[in-house]
Amino acid sequence: MESKSILVVDDNEEIRDALSEYLTRAGFCVFVAEDGDEMWKQLNQHEMNLIILDIMLPGDDGLTLCGKIRLTSHVPIIMLTAVTDEIDRIAGLEIGADDYITKTFSPRELLARIKALLRRTQFTSDIPLNRKIRFLDWSFDTVKRQLNHIAGDSIKLSGSDYSLLLMMLQNPNKLLSRDDIAQCLWGRDADPFERGIDVQMSRLRKHLQDIERSIIVSIRNKGYMFAVDDIQDV
Repeated sequence: MESKSILVVDDNEEIRDALSEYLTRAGFCVFVAEDGDEMWKQLNQHEMNLIILDIMLPGDDGLTLCGKIRLTSHVPIIMLTAVTDEIDRIAGLEIGADDYITKTFSPRELLARIKALLRRTQFTSDIPLNRKIRFLDWSFDTVKRQLNHIAGDSIKLSGSDYSLLLMMLQNPNKLLSRDDIAQCLWGRDADPFERGIDVQMSRLRKHLQDIERSIIVSIRNKGYMFAVDDIQDV
């Protein structure tokens, strides 16, 4: 992990300094930014392996910045949110963040989540894949991380979207429990009240135009199933 670079974006100097010191001791190369302008400067100068992004920032807020990052990058993003702002946490996932943590977090919990996301990123990049996978009216380019529809529509997938679709394509017509999905997305079991999984599924359904919910099927109190029979490696 010592070669991994992390960018901490937060307007609170105490939080920036504390996270920088803790993560540096954990072996990471840490960069900091107090707002969006400084964040873009750091991203232009350095290649980051993960971004910790506060939602409440001066100028462009964290949600806006996350959306802009996702236009060009798959870098893992952990959103920092206030304790009671569940709407913001869900919005962060909907816009492409990979995970979120409230500002009551312990440094050990944050470090565990960082390592889990980096392991997931490394794991998905190491999997030998065929260039394209065809199913239904879709073609999934695993190198470009791009979902292409027969009608011509193309969608770039974020890290979590990519991992989730790949997991389902590799496990068609099998029940995937919420813990299975949480381990795939975040490297941890699902919290009993974890809404992030449902948000991620909703995002993927939207990408797949699964209005009738017949492609990704919810199985009450158990998990989800990718109900597709014909999947072809190209």
